[in-house]
Amino acid sequence: MSSTEDRIRKIIDDNLDIGHEPDFDAKLGDTGVSSVDCISFFKLVNGEFGLGLAAEECRQFVTLRDLVSFINARG
Repeated sequence: MSSTEDRIRKIIDDNLDIGHEPDFDAKLGDTGVSSVDCISFFKLVNGEFGLGLAAEECRQFVTLRDLVSFINARG
């Protein structure tokens, strides 16, 4: 099974056009991804990992590393 980071990287590669390897320690707001694309991304992550988070709950994740840590802590 792929690591959480690898799975998130694949979702990014398949769905977001950021033009570079994702920096898991950069602030999500600094990635250049639109807010609409961020919401779509979090919906995909929700589905991939069965998180059941509402869109507004996703604001708690400042970086992708925060998101990975949250997912890993769940299970």
